[in-house]
Amino acid sequence: MFKIVKDFYDKGIYSDKDVAKFVISGKINLDEYKEITGNEYKS
Repeated sequence: MFKIVKDFYDKGIYSDKDVAKFVISGKINLDEYKEITGNEYKS
């Protein structure tokens, strides 16, 4: 799931908020969120 989310984020399809939804649902973890967005996750 990480690769798909990262690809979509890099293409501008997903925003930080969209990626956060994957953290909430347990599909990616906090470290992966930071790797994708470059930001710390804030709940």
